[in-house]
Amino acid sequence: MMTANEIRDSFKKFFESKGHTIVPSAPMVIKDDPTLMFTNAGMNQWKDIILGTREPEPRRRADTQKCLRVSGKHNDLEEVGHDTYHHTMFEMLGNWSFGDYFKEGAIDYAWEYLVDVLKLNPADLYVTVFEGSEEEGLARDDEAASYWAKHVPADHIINGNKHDNFWEMGDTGPCGPCSEIHLDSRTPEEKAKVPGRELVNKDDPQVIEIWNIVFMQYERKANGSLVPLPMHVIDTGMGFERLVRAMQGKHSNYDTDIFQPIIKEEEAITGMKYGEKEETDVAMRVCADHLRAVAFSIADGQLPSNAKAGYVIRRILRRAVRYAYTFLGQKEGFLYKLIPVLTREMGEAFPELKAQNDLILHVIKEEEDSFLRTLEKGINMLNSAMDELKKQGKTELNGVQAFRLFDTYGFPLDLTELICRENGFTVAADEFDAEMQKQKERARNAAAVENSDWVILREGEQQFVGYDFTEYECHILRYRKVTQKKNTYFELVLDNTPFYGEMGGQVGDTGVLVSEDETVTITDTKRENGQSVHIVKALPKNPEADFMACVDVDAREGSAANHTATHLLDYALKQVLGDHVEQKGSFVSPTTLRFDFSHFTKVTDEELRKVERLVNDLIRQDLPLDEHRDTPFEEAKKLGAIALFGEKYGDKVRVVRFGPSCEFCGGIHAQSTGRIGMFKIISESSVAAGIRRIEAKTGKECEELMYDIEDMLKAIRGLFNNAKDLQGVIGKYIEEHDAMKKNIEQFQAAAVERTKNDLIAKAREVNGVKVITAVLPLEPAAAKDLMFKLRQAVPANLLAVVGSVAHEKPMLNVCMSDDLVKDHSLNAGQMVREAAKLILGGGGGQPHFAQAGGKNVDGLSAAVDKVVELAQL
Repeated sequence: MMTANEIRDSFKKFFESKGHTIVPSAPMVIKDDPTLMFTNAGMNQWKDIILGTREPEPRRRADTQKCLRVSGKHNDLEEVGHDTYHHTMFEMLGNWSFGDYFKEGAIDYAWEYLVDVLKLNPADLYVTVFEGSEEEGLARDDEAASYWAKHVPADHIINGNKHDNFWEMGDTGPCGPCSEIHLDSRTPEEKAKVPGRELVNKDDPQVIEIWNIVFMQYERKANGSLVPLPMHVIDTGMGFERLVRAMQGKHSNYDTDIFQPIIKEEEAITGMKYGEKEETDVAMRVCADHLRAVAFSIADGQLPSNAKAGYVIRRILRRAVRYAYTFLGQKEGFLYKLIPVLTREMGEAFPELKAQNDLILHVIKEEEDSFLRTLEKGINMLNSAMDELKKQGKTELNGVQAFRLFDTYGFPLDLTELICRENGFTVAADEFDAEMQKQKERARNAAAVENSDWVILREGEQQFVGYDFTEYECHILRYRKVTQKKNTYFELVLDNTPFYGEMGGQVGDTGVLVSEDETVTITDTKRENGQSVHIVKALPKNPEADFMACVDVDAREGSAANHTATHLLDYALKQVLGDHVEQKGSFVSPTTLRFDFSHFTKVTDEELRKVERLVNDLIRQDLPLDEHRDTPFEEAKKLGAIALFGEKYGDKVRVVRFGPSCEFCGGIHAQSTGRIGMFKIISESSVAAGIRRIEAKTGKECEELMYDIEDMLKAIRGLFNNAKDLQGVIGKYIEEHDAMKKNIEQFQAAAVERTKNDLIAKAREVNGVKVITAVLPLEPAAAKDLMFKLRQAVPANLLAVVGSVAHEKPMLNVCMSDDLVKDHSLNAGQMVREAAKLILGGGGGQPHFAQAGGKNVDGLSAAVDKVVELAQL
């Protein structure tokens, strides 16, 4: 039986023998495509070739691509774990042809690999072809059907509808008919009862699609029309996990050697057995699947967070933690313990797992610990809600509360329903769904972007000239109108542009587009499909005019200085902290420098000073920019350039060197380090487990920072009569302040002691209980101290209720002796919550001591009396 790793290798070797270039997987997290957060299909990294903005050489390619499908059109998240073949992160084996072979070649290769190489039984294979669409004016794909007829009998060729057999990248863009290959892996007895063709695309877990061959030949326009692509493209995708399942004779992807090592480790940690209980099995599958998605995302540079792609990763991780908590009994971090097994099994095929092992482990552990604390808070909140339902004699939790648990604490509806069911309650699921729908509508409205079709003025490809020029003659190739949040703007693509499109953490250029008749402001430049896309508020009056594109040089130089400084900072951090330091993100603008890097402890002040000195030394050396453009990747590595995990590199790369600093980089840089002027770190902080962030200033911003510090020191010196020894004078003031504070505390303690004695002396007895009541001007800390002194002085039969006022804010303080709590079933926390309504506030505490704050000082005396009334002595 072939192992998963052997099957993956066989695919690559087969297509290499057919003249395909084997390319590495692109990162799963997409950084420079505004239309997509994650790679969800193998073709994502070839969008610019398919759209004609990049040369297609080599025309034949193959790879295994890491993919993630958890949101949008391709969303499998809720099925994951509950069935045997859906996944969040999965591998997509694929082969491509850009203007080379088309339908016949793709079909013949697929059949040869499956039947001749892998020896799958042809009788178990069924294929689908597009049945056509009258509304689109498309006929049945008889061409593909005729090629399949060479390999399979007619009853194994099945017509498929537009949903299943017409592949589209999105609402607009490249698309075309496709042929799916389905495998029937049922037993002979089952096959005899029902023919496999009747179960294709019917969600039968044993008759599944394993390969999709897309014949990309159209482009979908914004108005819904289809126009032929200038170049036919073959895009195939075969689910690696499903293929391995077929080859290993399993009925579930989770029974293959892709997942079984992880599941075995889950069994060892939890003491539970896979295969004995459905809910346990689902939880183990969820954890095994989600572990891969989260680990690979972190390895590709995407940390869990509360925004965009980071939020998706956090959501996946929390779903796994919730399943482990609820069904596997894991009340502490669990997933991070599985990382060594994952790295052992997949580290050879994906070396980023090995290189990032420690970081992945630390980030996941911290995320798990954090969410488990949140989960506990949510459970406490749910318990309180159920207690309230009991008091009211109700049996259903309303959907608004359930949604609040989901939105605030990450509780999905099924977890809330499970906990409620265990306690005899139901949940108003329809109300929850209504709240969820409202949130989705809000999100949709906020993110809705409406693009018109591109209006093409000239044919041609864009040339970026921004490394050498800040002004250049140009023409508009095409433009389109964009509407977002009721704002309208236009995107322009120029034939020649010096404008750098936002990429790699560096903001896009701004500037102007000048013709003989007008000047149009370019407010931003984005990167899309390998091109700079220029943002303008209004179209030029004559879009076909001759223009001069002029970059805002001051802003460009500020960004360039900050970008170059990040390279020097990266080098300096490695020198001071060690070679384990790796860039994990950056942001540079004309005024901002932010740099994230891997390091597991806080950087000390001494280390930061060393880093600063080293960077400034490199600046003073005025090291020139040593740039190598269009350098073959392997040659670039020989130059010593640093490649980052999570970055996509082509066959040709750009290398940027400043003395000892040498990196792959496509950004804009200073012509020499001296142009940076000066470098000053202003903060160092933690971003996530194992990730630190440095923020710094350079050049003019650094100069302004020095002036601000100088002005602040002058102002402080003025407060101390312009003392020459400012540090000594401030130190003396602090000593005097501390001494005065100590004296005040001693005075307050003595005052509290006198007050305690006075209150005890004035106490009244009610049925053998000393009842002390008062309203006093006391600070909160002094009031609390007083209450505990009263408990200490009167250890039995004591009820003390003191209203205190400080800074015009009322506070209600209640304490009682332990015997009243025990013998009379009194609870200070409950009593203070009820009485606090009279001061328009709330609070709580322990049975023997509680406090409440409020807004209404005038109600304080009544609140004190209310507590005594509630005691019912």
